Amino acid sequence: MVAAHCWARRHGGFTLVELTVVMSLIVILSTIAVAGYRNAITRSREAVLKVDLFQMRDAIDQYYADKQQYPSALGTLVTDGYLRAMPLDPFTNSEDTWEPILAELDPNDPLAQGVFDVKTTYEGTALDGTVYVDW
Repeated sequence: MVAAHCWARRHGGFTLVELTVVMSLIVILSTIAVAGYRNAITRSREAVLKVDLFQMRDAIDQYYADKQQYPSALGTLVTDGYLRAMPLDPFTNSEDTWEPILAELDPNDPLAQGVFDVKTTYEGTALDGTVYVDW
């Protein structure tokens, strides 16, 4: 009778301590996974932002090389065929958050002012500690 009682106790189920330990491990592992997932999403958005800025800056340079003047607005790059479409800012999901930086005014040619550079207006901080508006 004692042997049957011990067998039932050993194979009857889990104790509360065992269940608590397993649940704690699941919570810890899922917290680590969620943090890693969020960092991966942020890293991918940062990569897209870098590529978008590079492509728009390259299009501005190509426009200047072809026409010897900077475009009057960012939309000019699309209408003149230097970009297929204005990219969406990966953090704001809008094409309206790009801030054009105008070239310095040339006193010899005041009409030569145009978009010299572009940056995002999203004021977040990157994973490396820099601010996105400084990219």
